[in-house]
Amino acid sequence: MTQSQSKPFDTLIKNAKVFNRGEQPVIEDVAVANGHIITRGKDLDATQASRVIDAQDLWLMPGLFDIHTHYDLELELAPGLPESTRHGTTSVVIANCSLGLAFGAQRDGTNDPIVSCYARVENIPKHVLRHCADKISWSSPGDYLDHLEQLNLGPNVVALFPHSMLRIEKMGFENSITRDPTNYELKAMKESLREGLQLGYAGLSTDALPFHYLAAQPHCEKTIPTQFSKFSELKALAGVVRERGALWQATPPKDSVIGTLKTFLLTSGRLYGKPLRTTVVAALDIANNWRLARLAKILSRLLNSWLVKGDFHMQALGAPFKTWADGAVTPLAEEIPELRRLNETDLEDREGRRAILDDPNYAKSFKAMWMNGKNGWTLARLKRKFNLEDYAFNRTLADMQLERCPQTSWEGMDFQAVLDRVNEIKSGQYPPNMQESELQTVQKEFAWIEDEGDFMLQMLRSFDKDLTWSTTTANRDLKTVRELLMNPFLLPGFNDSGAHLTNMAFYDVNLRSLKLASQGGDRDVSYMVKRLTKDAADVFGVEGGTIDQGDVADLVLINPKKLAEYNGEASTKRIYRKEFSHEQLVNRSNGVVELVMIGGQSAWENDQFNADLGQKPMGRLLRAVNSAR
Repeated sequence: MTQSQSKPFDTLIKNAKVFNRGEQPVIEDVAVANGHIITRGKDLDATQASRVIDAQDLWLMPGLFDIHTHYDLELELAPGLPESTRHGTTSVVIANCSLGLAFGAQRDGTNDPIVSCYARVENIPKHVLRHCADKISWSSPGDYLDHLEQLNLGPNVVALFPHSMLRIEKMGFENSITRDPTNYELKAMKESLREGLQLGYAGLSTDALPFHYLAAQPHCEKTIPTQFSKFSELKALAGVVRERGALWQATPPKDSVIGTLKTFLLTSGRLYGKPLRTTVVAALDIANNWRLARLAKILSRLLNSWLVKGDFHMQALGAPFKTWADGAVTPLAEEIPELRRLNETDLEDREGRRAILDDPNYAKSFKAMWMNGKNGWTLARLKRKFNLEDYAFNRTLADMQLERCPQTSWEGMDFQAVLDRVNEIKSGQYPPNMQESELQTVQKEFAWIEDEGDFMLQMLRSFDKDLTWSTTTANRDLKTVRELLMNPFLLPGFNDSGAHLTNMAFYDVNLRSLKLASQGGDRDVSYMVKRLTKDAADVFGVEGGTIDQGDVADLVLINPKKLAEYNGEASTKRIYRKEFSHEQLVNRSNGVVELVMIGGQSAWENDQFNADLGQKPMGRLLRAVNSAR
């Protein structure tokens, strides 16, 4: 045995400012051995360590939780989850929004549920989904958890029990999207859920957002199976979750305040005997409807009040809600029927979308949609004027930024500036920097347009998915975002990591949440660390979230100076992921996170991944301890 091997400490982190459990931070040393924290204190003997890390002026905290991901598929291709790991995330929750792999591929010869359910809801290309489904070898919830334990996990994994897949398993795919379950089928669903919770699934995930649609013909006009469940079914399944002391993850019935209140009163201990732990997507400050953030806060306060006795946690996104679109392909486009029709085509089906766009009846409908509320003194105009629109989708051209376009001279401009430029060229007032290609494009493609509705229609016709643009539809005011994050009834989350490969990038949002909290000094940083670690672990009923003696060494070292300088809005970039054979939007926070340790192993250090990440096990499956109480 060598000298280094014989030393009692594998790693000694010295002089760090340690944040733990929401307590006042302390300057001390933390020693790690055999994957665990073996001691903490001041002036620990560096000669006892095989490796010493000087953490002077750095923050040391438990590894961060990402409570809302769709990493189910990526775990099969890249279990190291590098795009989360590099930002300090050491635990992720999968199978949100009723979608997951608990029952395997569930193919029945004519239907491919994983492809059909995931492709539009999470904007993941079908070839990626088919590749993952082809690799699936299990068919039961127990076998799936065993499978996860065999993967070379980077971050730890917490699994939810997915309602859509449960419906498919017990009712068959076609029945799951056409009718209610029989008494026998509902009993079978309850028993399967009960067994899953006993095995260690953290809870049940459901979904009620009305724009989550299937992606395979002939079902493209139907929503995912969970949305066909009525209140009686939800109540029955929630009863099982309550019985086992587990968690319910849900989304609100967006278009019904009364329906939302009725549904989420299921959290009530006053009405149902004991509180049901509930986490809900999401509390956002929607630009088009300022009331929604206020309603989220009011609802959370009411449901957690003495009157209701609930255990209710809405998820708050600690960043501007910026989304990217490739043509009409963007998550929010599913809200609007005219845009949804374009998304019913396969991502690769340019000809299909062009045929729709060229249809005169469709063009008329599209233009009416785009101009709704922009002219006259209609109710729609008043709602738009006072930011009370029904859709989160932003139809304000000045808020839509061109990122990529075949007409490269337009890149970096907003759509309003492009429209103004097109109108100038049409009128013969040629801008001094106009290129010949731009003149030809306008003359050939845009000569006919009369208003911005025509303009948008033609942009989609001319460029399809080669047109990439971005817009911020919510959380524009960082002061309001901070207020949401610091609200004790709201839980930082809703990062959607692993979903929407080219439409969203919130892998770094835990860091952005810490930055916003730091405006209030150490006290608020300590509070936010607790929300992103211990509170998250407690809500999902799993181990982790602390750095006490004996704990598994899931640790993060953050450079507060670099964090203060970090501009999350400028961090997004598009890369090619060979694992997917597809592009992906990602974030880069280099310099902010100096060390990520998972299970006592260095996963990220000095802006580099450990070569073992994704090749050897680091993290573990975190099974929830669900027991009847």
